[in-house]
Amino acid sequence: SRGSGRTPLDWDSRMKIAVHSARGLTHLHETAKTVHGNIKASNVLLRPNLDACVSDFGLSPLFSNATTPPTARVAGYRAPEVMETRKVTYKSDVYSFGVLLLELLTGKSPNQASLNDQGIDLPRWVQSVVREEWTAEVFDAELMRYQNIEEEMVQLLQVAMACVATMPDQRPQIRDVLRMIEDINRADTDDGQRQSSDDKSKGSGGRTPPEVRTPPAGATP
Repeated sequence: SRGSGRTPLDWDSRMKIAVHSARGLTHLHETAKTVHGNIKASNVLLRPNLDACVSDFGLSPLFSNATTPPTARVAGYRAPEVMETRKVTYKSDVYSFGVLLLELLTGKSPNQASLNDQGIDLPRWVQSVVREEWTAEVFDAELMRYQNIEEEMVQLLQVAMACVATMPDQRPQIRDVLRMIEDINRADTDDGQRQSSDDKSKGSGGRTPPEVRTPPAGATP
């Protein structure tokens, strides 16, 4: 959510959370052979240096709407097939992790009131905006202060959308998700120091960002 209680996170912090959370979930799936079954922001524990651990509590004060009932918050991360079968799988964990990535990118809770009023969940809202080629409208306004992260934001959005595919067999395995996120983060780090819009003299680090289009006035979902 974008309320007064929300703690803004810069891009590097969000990428760190994404990488470490993906590593934790990969360990559960690949080493422990365990399905988490309840991936959500409130089950990602943040250490003071923003190292993230998949756990039972942690991120919800940053993003979740405090007035949203706990049961509704869980439903916002739940894969479509879990809503029907009540059975969690590795691929339903991947779906939930994709919602977490969308939360990091958009700054919106999966059950934010403005989305509920439209009768849609966070993945479908993002899909509707991207379908209209209003890509820039998807991202958290906090991230738009930075001038050289457009490509990485779009790449992470593509990873998130692959994770929230409706059909489980269309979703990647978490180890592949981790590899893609680490590749994005590696390119991010190699590009050098991050800069905000307050430093306009450095442009976009010499890279041409992907085209992003904003909607006409009054057309925002």
